[in-house]
Amino acid sequence: MSQWLEVKLGDYVNLLTGFPFKSKNYSDFEEDIKLLRSDNIAQGYLRWENVKRWKLTDDPRESNYFLKTNDVILAMDRPWIEAGLKYSIISNKDLPCLLVQRVACLRAKEILNQQFLRYVIGSKSFTEYVCSIETGTAVPHISGQQIKDYEFLLPPLPEQKAIASVLSSLDDKIDLLHRQNKTLEAMAQTLFRQWFIEEAKEDWSEFHIRDLEIYIADYVANGSFASLKENVTLITEKSDYALFIRNTDLKSNFANKVYVDEHSYNFLAKTKLYGGEVIISNVADVGSVHLCPRFNVPMTLGNNIIMLRSKFNYFLYLYFTSSIGQDALYAITSGSAQQKFNKTDFRALKISLPNLAILDEFNELVSSYFIKKQYNLNQIQTLENLRDTLLPKLMSGEVRVQYQTVA
Repeated sequence: MSQWLEVKLGDYVNLLTGFPFKSKNYSDFEEDIKLLRSDNIAQGYLRWENVKRWKLTDDPRESNYFLKTNDVILAMDRPWIEAGLKYSIISNKDLPCLLVQRVACLRAKEILNQQFLRYVIGSKSFTEYVCSIETGTAVPHISGQQIKDYEFLLPPLPEQKAIASVLSSLDDKIDLLHRQNKTLEAMAQTLFRQWFIEEAKEDWSEFHIRDLEIYIADYVANGSFASLKENVTLITEKSDYALFIRNTDLKSNFANKVYVDEHSYNFLAKTKLYGGEVIISNVADVGSVHLCPRFNVPMTLGNNIIMLRSKFNYFLYLYFTSSIGQDALYAITSGSAQQKFNKTDFRALKISLPNLAILDEFNELVSSYFIKKQYNLNQIQTLENLRDTLLPKLMSGEVRVQYQTVA
């Protein structure tokens, strides 16, 4: 550790903050350049749904804000949310894109490895630092100077590269499994479209959701708000008991898990999860649809989402992620400040179905895709646990990596 130095981040990075592109001139045309805004940044990855774009003008300043491969980016407004720190790294598939104001871009100077910088920003220590310095109640925020003031331990450059190599090899495997799962999902969705949209028959029967053998429940099905507050205790530290499954967990791949104790789990008896249930967000992020993963721990449903359980879970999942399912959810959604729909309206939705034999055949056909996807999710969890265990130990020098020095 004698060669490790305690340094300030600002001495080792060039920090760029974004340009104030005028929102009134945003574009939705595919041929225009993507704008990287705070809304696009998740916990270690980027979300390009509903991306805004920009048609380049003759303003010479705009060209200074093109991002590059391996740039580390960090949200400066609401940098930390319930799901975790909003940061990521730019990959080739994200380019070209432009940096918008209130987003920071960090580029390592010669004596700091860019991949090592990625793990400095992704460390628990940096997250704790951000949470301790952010100011503002309506919109918590941090400044460029505060980012520069962060202090950390810096090993010699060869050791930085060795540490980054160990961690990035795990991240590369995780990324490959995620890409495999996207392919499996796309294959299942293609089959759904062929069977139930392109080849739909006029003589199929129409049913209300409430008339089908589907168990539907949500968090408040377990009792009044007062009784829930009295009987349910949420625990943010790692627990040996039950996972409290929220929409944000399913979207962030459980970046920041929340648990409940045994009493809470038993009180939430109507919404115990066993894996494979269809989970739909019905408040705020309306229409976000997931299949509940299977973990080797008890699980229970969180708030602002509903669960569906039937013998045709795969069909229901693909239906509500399809364009017709999303349109159906949109039709029952109301509210301007906060969009939402209720269980009564959901149960009243109509759906056209073939006979049970066809549903059985389809469910059997796509099950192999979802079984493989679950296997990959288990592998991802194992690799992420290993990475998250190694990260603080490698970054603090508690665990050292062998590396070669240049003579």
